[in-house]
Amino acid sequence: MKLRNYILMSVMVVAAIACTPDNTEDNAFSTEPISLNFGPEGGVETHRITSNARWIASTDNAWIVVSPANGRGTTECQFIIDSTLVADTRNGVVRIQNLDTWEEKEIRISQAGFPYTIEVEKREIEIENYKNYGERYFDVKIRSNVEFKTKISDGATWLSNEDYKLNLNRGVRPREVSLRFKWDINTSDKERLAEVIFEPKTAVELSRHDNLNIRQDAAEPIIPDTRAGDSVAMLCISRSLQMLAQIDASKRMEEWSGVTLWVEGMEGCTPEKVGRVKSAEFTFMNTKEKLPYEFRYLTAADELYIFGNTNTFQRSLELGDDICELTQLRRLTVGAYGLVSLPKSLAKLKNLEYLNICSNNFQTVPDVLTKENFPNLRSLVMNANQRSVIYDLSNTTRTDLGGFIDEPEFPVDLIKWNLDTLVLSVNYLHGKLPDFLDDDEVPCYEQADIDAVDTLPQYLADKRIKKVMTKTKRFAINHNRLTGNLPDWLLYHPALDLWVPYSLVFSQEGRGRDNKQAGFDNEPPSLSYYYKLYTTKQQPTGEEEGAE
Repeated sequence: MKLRNYILMSVMVVAAIACTPDNTEDNAFSTEPISLNFGPEGGVETHRITSNARWIASTDNAWIVVSPANGRGTTECQFIIDSTLVADTRNGVVRIQNLDTWEEKEIRISQAGFPYTIEVEKREIEIENYKNYGERYFDVKIRSNVEFKTKISDGATWLSNEDYKLNLNRGVRPREVSLRFKWDINTSDKERLAEVIFEPKTAVELSRHDNLNIRQDAAEPIIPDTRAGDSVAMLCISRSLQMLAQIDASKRMEEWSGVTLWVEGMEGCTPEKVGRVKSAEFTFMNTKEKLPYEFRYLTAADELYIFGNTNTFQRSLELGDDICELTQLRRLTVGAYGLVSLPKSLAKLKNLEYLNICSNNFQTVPDVLTKENFPNLRSLVMNANQRSVIYDLSNTTRTDLGGFIDEPEFPVDLIKWNLDTLVLSVNYLHGKLPDFLDDDEVPCYEQADIDAVDTLPQYLADKRIKKVMTKTKRFAINHNRLTGNLPDWLLYHPALDLWVPYSLVFSQEGRGRDNKQAGFDNEPPSLSYYYKLYTTKQQPTGEEEGAE
């Protein structure tokens, strides 16, 4: 028995010795693969480190992470690569060291850079011909890693884009930016096309370069010089102005509120006008734009009344050129709209007899308003153009007050125009009224004038009073900032009593920019002096003591 046990133990020892690895196997150390390639976005790859000893991984590249970074024996390791911040390929090395033998293996890491690219999410855009103001835009998402600028195809002035900011403060990793494009109404019956090219601001080679193509629908055709065309134009105008009470398209034009159609027997009616729009009112609107282009189709109208925009005092709008094509117009009102200017093309309205642009925001009297441009004009109404009421103009920093505040002096040419009606009340006109004493263009009353009209007093000729505004039946300049003396031509004007002077002429208010109290130094206490000269006129009861 003892001999058998001894033999068994000897066999086991030999077997154990046979299974023990030699020194080479104890120190087995390898890595697979010896190189790794990554894309610019980075990522994670798992690979085996084969070892029967302790090991440690190290690298000088911050964008490379090995996990775990050390261990004993064969281990599955993750190589974690960060997204690159550059356009060029970058290379790094991971060193795996056997801590028993100090043997070292290298794994080479290569990562491609981000190629320069301008990618448009949606390259084809289709838009309507019309939308309400504030809704005429679309957004485009662009993915890029290079600063770019937009170039819109020639002729596409109806398209524009807002500023954008592409944040590339951490290298050329592509970022997504939303770019907003704004568009104008298509007034043509043909569709419009535009191309937007995105050009890099620096000379780089692009791996992808997208452009943007826009197609805009054509406008609804309007047949000019027809009743049907008038109807469509009126509906479009109502829509564009965003009127509080929209025109009811289910009703006939004859039933539309504020609309008058030409009927046989009306003065000025011709066969081709019958049934078309003669006059129209557009009130209580909410628009931030110039007048709609459809106005140009109302070619039979002789009167248009446009009044009552919301928040008028905040608006700074243009009239637009389209309404200026209506050369047949005789009466035009564009009031409380928010106008700050009138186009030169308004001079096309040679037949205009009445123009009312009250309650707008004019800083100066528009240059287009001259006798030469409007030979038939009889009435000009431009009152209440103040954005807000400032009593003391010397104590405010605001400059956008409207009310013709930027006029250097009283607009003399308006007085020389000799209109039937001139209304300039409730503005910021300042300075003195012209006396015309040194103006040879303005004549004086002569004896022949007195002899021809028996109601004129001899005083006018004897004192050589200037002959001014002889046709004017209505003159209003009250509640401005006028100072100085009332000129003789006004104090002794044949129509002064008709002008209701203590209410509509003499009365001024507030202080001007020069801190002077507004008002005339020689305002008469009453009109008794006037009625003593004009003996054919009867002084109304209660006027003997003036306006009070």
